[in-house]
Amino acid sequence: MELERECRVLSIQSHVVRGYVGNKAATFPLQVLGFEVDTVNSVQFSNHTGYAHWKGQVLNSDELHELYEGLKLNKVNRYDYVLTGYTRDTSFLAMVVDIVQELKQQNSNLVYVCDPVMGDKWNGDGSMYVPKDLLPVYRDKVVPVADIITPNQFEAELLTGRKIHTEKEALEVMDMLHAMGPETVVITSSDLQAPLGNDYLIALGSHRKTKADGTKMTQRIRVESPKVDAVFVGTGDLFAAMLLAWTHKHPNNLKVACEKTVSAMQHVLQRTIKSAKAQAGEGNKPNSAQLELRMVQSKKDIENPEIIVKATVL
Repeated sequence: MELERECRVLSIQSHVVRGYVGNKAATFPLQVLGFEVDTVNSVQFSNHTGYAHWKGQVLNSDELHELYEGLKLNKVNRYDYVLTGYTRDTSFLAMVVDIVQELKQQNSNLVYVCDPVMGDKWNGDGSMYVPKDLLPVYRDKVVPVADIITPNQFEAELLTGRKIHTEKEALEVMDMLHAMGPETVVITSSDLQAPLGNDYLIALGSHRKTKADGTKMTQRIRVESPKVDAVFVGTGDLFAAMLLAWTHKHPNNLKVACEKTVSAMQHVLQRTIKSAKAQAGEGNKPNSAQLELRMVQSKKDIENPEIIVKATVL
């Protein structure tokens, strides 16, 4: 798939030796879709933390700064996109903001795609799995410089201080998030009741554009995708990477970008669960290693996804 010119992404995310989360989940799909990807590994772990054991190193903010300085000295710090995901450290996150701001001075068209990974809901209760002091940094520093954000429902509630019980409230929360800075907001998952029934998960998207005459246009969509009964790790990283790619290819059509993103996700997840069950054997629950995303096997679906999930324009 040809891009009109070289399009370069700086992806600052975690790295695992085995499996697919963070940069391992984001780089391959972006490369398959024609992007050059430069990766900074915020951590290097043996595997994701859902396993019984993991080992590895964490990059600190000084080390991040040093890597960026190296790029700068060679004058190769020009990017079209920055992509960030899971971070545990406030100073690291603040350094990311500094880098994004500097890159935006270099290229005013740079798009920053941020997955503000902070927590999730289990059985209706939300809890944070990063230190609580990251919330004000995300809310006050990161989101204002982001162009596209992909929080889940719980993260959207944290960022705005508003609970979501209905689709109408979700749309109001997305408006609040737009007001903080980002043009595109996608609530990647929610516990809202799906019109198609309990076996479906709702995602909501909103794209707000200011036209040349100053008027604002907002496109809003709802996507209902079939639930898959398993705990996958790395799906959020894959989602954010593919949303970056498909919004690049369809800049003013959030509906198509989300349909391609979510359809590709479904192909990957269905292939993964089928493979995991086969490896686990009849009647056994697949383990973390068996549930690693079947990414390479899904190359064709990532490159050219058959649309199996449609979005509704609201």
